[in-house]
Amino acid sequence: AFLNGELDEEIYMEQPDGFVVKGQESKVCKLLKSLYGLKQAPKQWHEKFDTTLTSAGFAINEADRCVYYRCGGGEGVILCL
Repeated sequence: AFLNGELDEEIYMEQPDGFVVKGQESKVCKLLKSLYGLKQAPKQWHEKFDTTLTSAGFAINEADRCVYYRCGGGEGVILCL
């Protein structure tokens, strides 16, 4: 799930073992998306998840911000993270 987070800042990492290009060992990789192990990964993923659900008509439960709900047509959906 964390791989779907969008990064707000530029983050660079060393080339992963096994993928280092000969003659270019000093180069680094610029991350375009979030990556497991980044401190920002959970926050970035939650922001994207929140934006997606609220744009689909879900509301956030103010008592527990990990609970989303949507009601309509006599039916309801409760989603808990």
